[in-house]
Amino acid sequence: MAQITVSLDERSYPISIGAGLFNDPALLSFLSPKQQVVVVSNVTVAPLYARQIMAMVEQCGCQTALLELPDGEQYKSLEVFNTVMTYLIENNYSRDAVIIALGGGVIGDLVGFAAACYQRGVDFIQIPTTLLSQVDSSVGGKTAVNHPMGKNMIGAFYQPKAVIIDIDCLKTLPPREFAAGMAEVIKYGIIYDADFFSWLETHLDALYALEHEALTYAIARCCEIKAEVVALDEKESGIRALLNLGHTFGHAIEAQLGYGNWLHGEAVSAGTVMAAKTAQLQGLISGEQFDRILSLLKRAQLPVHTPEEMSFSDFMTHMKRDKKVLAGTIRFVLPTDIGSADVRSGIPESVLEQAIDYCRSL
Repeated sequence: MAQITVSLDERSYPISIGAGLFNDPALLSFLSPKQQVVVVSNVTVAPLYARQIMAMVEQCGCQTALLELPDGEQYKSLEVFNTVMTYLIENNYSRDAVIIALGGGVIGDLVGFAAACYQRGVDFIQIPTTLLSQVDSSVGGKTAVNHPMGKNMIGAFYQPKAVIIDIDCLKTLPPREFAAGMAEVIKYGIIYDADFFSWLETHLDALYALEHEALTYAIARCCEIKAEVVALDEKESGIRALLNLGHTFGHAIEAQLGYGNWLHGEAVSAGTVMAAKTAQLQGLISGEQFDRILSLLKRAQLPVHTPEEMSFSDFMTHMKRDKKVLAGTIRFVLPTDIGSADVRSGIPESVLEQAIDYCRSL
């Protein structure tokens, strides 16, 4: 088992990564006997893993219950958030209760936001079951729900008590969901670690074959990078913004097409190609570097094209609402090399349109 610490002084917490972790109640040793614990999951994941997690909790002497929610990005909403809050209130959960988020990024973000808000904050534990949530959304304390006009527009920074990543969950993950997670894995190599990017180019087939050693290394490396960045910039005032490579374009795709039509990782993949092309047009990366990024995303079975039904005007409408906008100016995370990136503003609209149109031809 690999263990990584997110260092945030008194709010530091462990990330545990390995196989068979759902049979290890020692990972929940910080729970107190008779403490109220509710596992919040969705109708897809709960039948697979909820019983194991509840058994772990019960071995710690705690009371446990299960709340099942519908599955899908469209349910990462204020309406479903209210369902969680109503459940907690109706069942008299106290301020020392613990909420466990068991599922992918939708469950983690939604449940984390509920934990941040319920009685002004209760502890929660992230148990991510998708590759995307294991390498990205479960770590760092970003919690949110979507608004019809923009993704993650309503939320809070709120750190979990622990993150437990069991790679055995990936055996039940649909191939499309696994590929979507790879978009975030590849992102870390592009923005932060050239050696990791090269490793991914060599070991991509091993990851798709779910080889234990390769998966453990890749997930751990992503979590190490995320932990380093969050420790330096928890509230995203500086370096943490680099983790949003591809997200400005990608969130526009999700908002325009409707949440869930493209998976988040799929939208990030296409957005990463648009960002990389923008960087090439601005002279920040070479054609060879762009081709390496494009090639790896293609090999990972991810979309790299602009959605046909989206106009340049559609992109601009949504990108102007992006959370990185400052003083009315859109800021983009652009690669400056394989292994480094920067936040740039003042990109001419003609360049953005050229990059988006280029991706239509892919």
